[in-house]
Amino acid sequence: MDEIITAEPTEEELAEQAKIRREKLQKLIDEGNNPFAKVNYEVTDNSLTVKENFEKLEGKTVSLAGRLMSRRIMGKASFTHISDREGQIQLYVRRDDVGEEDYASFKKDYDIGDIIGIKGFVFKTQTGEISIHCQHIEMLTKCLRPLPEKQHGLTNPDIRYRQRDLDLIVNPDVKKAFITRSKIFREIRSFLDGRGFLEVDTPVLTTFEIGASARPFKTKHNALDIDMYLRIETELYLKRLIVGGLERVYEVGRIFRNEGMDAFHNPEFTTVELYQAYCDYFDMMDLVEDMYKSIAKNVLGTTDISYQGTDIHLGGKWERLTMKEAVKKYCGADYDTWKTDADARACAKKLGAAVPEGDGATKGHVLIALFDEFCEDKLIQPTFIYDYPVENSPLAKRKEDEPAFTQRFEYFICAHEFGNSFTELNDPIDQKQRFVRQVELKRAQEPGCNAQVDEDFITALEYGLPPTGGLGFGVDRLVMLLTDSPTIRDVLLFPTMKPKKI
Repeated sequence: MDEIITAEPTEEELAEQAKIRREKLQKLIDEGNNPFAKVNYEVTDNSLTVKENFEKLEGKTVSLAGRLMSRRIMGKASFTHISDREGQIQLYVRRDDVGEEDYASFKKDYDIGDIIGIKGFVFKTQTGEISIHCQHIEMLTKCLRPLPEKQHGLTNPDIRYRQRDLDLIVNPDVKKAFITRSKIFREIRSFLDGRGFLEVDTPVLTTFEIGASARPFKTKHNALDIDMYLRIETELYLKRLIVGGLERVYEVGRIFRNEGMDAFHNPEFTTVELYQAYCDYFDMMDLVEDMYKSIAKNVLGTTDISYQGTDIHLGGKWERLTMKEAVKKYCGADYDTWKTDADARACAKKLGAAVPEGDGATKGHVLIALFDEFCEDKLIQPTFIYDYPVENSPLAKRKEDEPAFTQRFEYFICAHEFGNSFTELNDPIDQKQRFVRQVELKRAQEPGCNAQVDEDFITALEYGLPPTGGLGFGVDRLVMLLTDSPTIRDVLLFPTMKPKKI
């Protein structure tokens, strides 16, 4: 008989099922077969290796372990499926092979969700399904809670994100997405290591809050009796390592920002930041293109992907537009015709764009506002937008021929920003002036904050930062793209959740 429930069980029914499972556990313990006493089990293969190597393994004995996901009891023989990390495989369990006592226990004491170990030989059923003919079966761990019934599954997002372990058990696509995430991390490291970059670790806790707009999480160091802050970026420490002569460094780092949450933002997320001496932002563009193509090819086998119904082509040359060119292309506003800041504000008003009130909005501010409002949602295929106004680029080097602009780019895919890069500012005098302005602005906006200029970083720059290109990108967004996931919560094993009310 198939273990199928035709209607979604009620809370009372689930409680009753859990009670029955505990009774079965007690029976096993009383018989001297406590499944929680097991300490190891020899595993020679998994579901995937058996299927991929069927011709070599047919008729040979293998040992597998996994979670019981279905049973079809047929008197003296049964079919069942177990799930391991690589997928599922069918088992054929017959009384005459495993023994009458073990078979009786399999029928009465085992439940869907139990973790079992089996030994048997590989064969193919009459229907052509590669299976294991069991010669030995034993319970390794008893599952005390019933799994979501297969027909209804586990679809409630709140439960899925809070109980990711359960989500991984019953939703194969979720498991596949996180295996893909791991492969993406591996390919990032492989790509950068292959280009001579050195992976490093920098502090997560800092003693003060920098002037950047992102709001940090604040904590307390009891032994030193000082406030400390979780990092909002890894940039400044990494550039100090370039000063120290490491020349090519990167960090896969956890970042913390005390801000809102949406489909593309979580307070805790992962970035890759990298810095390379003796190159500029155009070199970083080439690196980004090569890296994304390499990752997609090695993880997915193709550079042509689909994201939420839109075909994306990562192969070929990515489009490159200055911010001025993008604004002119998509809303017709021409920065070069604005002689004054007032001209820029008048243009924005005519287009109905939102810009800061009063006379504080410069031409750079207006350009940024027009880009945000009229351009970003048009950037579907991979596109570099470069030469950003100095107003929103406090760490990027100015352009010598256009000092109102910086050597900075961001790249966009499916109308979302995926990464940010500069030719790094290495003039300590200019850098300190920008930091001071940044800190003053933050203190004005957030009275009582502990924003400060990072004097240690300025000191490092005074020793000399060589010409350097830098890049930072969110790994979670890249995983979203390559797994076709609509929200960042789908690619974080344990996303930030509001505590449940007790």
